[in-house]
Amino acid sequence: MEENNKSLAAPSTGAEEEIDLLELAQKLWAERRMILKWCGIAVIVGLVVAFSIPKEYTTTVKLAPESADGKSMGGNLGALASMAGINLGAGGGADAVNPDLYPDVVASVPFAVRLFEVEVTDKKGTLHTDVYHYVDEALRAPWWSAVIGLPFKALGWVMSLLRDDDEGSGQQGTDLFRLTKDETRIVETLRERISVAVDKKTSVVTLSVTMQDPLVSATLTDTVMHNLQEYITQYRTNKARHDLEYMQQLYDEAQQQYYEAQQSYARYMDANQNIVLRSVRIEQERLQNEMNLYYNVYNQMAQQLQVAKAKVQESTPVYAVVQPATVPIRASKPSKAMILVGFVFLAAVAASGWILFGRDILAGFRK
Repeated sequence: MEENNKSLAAPSTGAEEEIDLLELAQKLWAERRMILKWCGIAVIVGLVVAFSIPKEYTTTVKLAPESADGKSMGGNLGALASMAGINLGAGGGADAVNPDLYPDVVASVPFAVRLFEVEVTDKKGTLHTDVYHYVDEALRAPWWSAVIGLPFKALGWVMSLLRDDDEGSGQQGTDLFRLTKDETRIVETLRERISVAVDKKTSVVTLSVTMQDPLVSATLTDTVMHNLQEYITQYRTNKARHDLEYMQQLYDEAQQQYYEAQQSYARYMDANQNIVLRSVRIEQERLQNEMNLYYNVYNQMAQQLQVAKAKVQESTPVYAVVQPATVPIRASKPSKAMILVGFVFLAAVAASGWILFGRDILAGFRK
C-alpha cells in the first residue's frame, strides 16, 4: 500500500518541478525590460572598458635549430684530423642547452638586461633611447590602473623623501648581482611580454613578443631571436674556441722556436764555411737536427691549428628561420567583441539572479 502511494507521489513531484520552472521563466519574461536595461548598461560599460585598454601587438617568429646528435665529423675535416692524430668523434655528446631550455635562457636576468640598450622606434617615427626607457615611459595602462595605484605612488613618493639612498636610473652601470627596483620591474615586464614555446615533436621554437607598438614589437622580436642564436652559438663553440686559442698559442711558440733554430743554423754555416774540422761538422749536424725537430713540431702544430679552426666552424649551429619577424598589422588584444559578450552575459545573469532570488533575500533581511 505504501509503495503505491510512493509511485503515485512521484509524478506529482515532477509536475511541481515543471510548474516551478515555468513560473521562473514567466517571472523572467515579465521583467524582460529590466534585463534588457541591465544588458544595455553592460554594453556601455563594456565599450568603455574595451576602448580604455591599450592595444597590444604580437610578433611571432619560428626557428628550427640544428639538433646536436653527437655524431663524429666526416669528410675532409675527419681526414685532416686523422692526419694530425686527433679523434674528433670521441668528444661528441648530447647538447646541454637543448631547445627545452630556451624559455629559461630568454627569461634569465642577464638576457633581459642585455635588451635594455636596444634602440627602438615606434610607428610614428619617434626614436626612443632604448628598450629600458620605452618600457618605463611609453607603455600605457588603463585609466583605472592609475586611479588604483595613485595612493601607492603617493606613499612611495613620501617614503622616497624620507630615505637618503638614491638608486639611480638603472640604465648606466647595471649590476646583475644587485638590481634596483626599477630594473627589477623592467625585467619582470619583459618576461611577461616575451614568450618562448618549443614543440616537443618537431623541436620548432616559437618566439613571441607583445608590445603596444607594432614596429617596436617586430624590432624587439628580431633582436631577441638574434641574441638567442648568439647565446646558443657561443655555448656550442665555447670549448672549440678555447681549444683554438690554446692551439694558436702553441703554434706561435713552435713557429718562433723553428725560426730561431733556423737562424742559428744559418749563422753557424755562414761563419764556418770551408772548414773541415770534425767538431764543426758535429755542431753543424746538431744544429740541423735541432732545426728539423722544431720544423716537425711546427708542421704538426700548423696541422692541428687548421683542425681546430675547422672544428669551430663545425660546432657553430645553423638555424632555419621558418617564419621571420614582420610588423603586425592587427592588434592581438584586447578583443572588444569578447569583452562586450562577457559584460552582457554577466549583466544578464546578475539581473536574472536579482529577479529570481535577490528581491526575496533582501525582503527577508528587511523583515
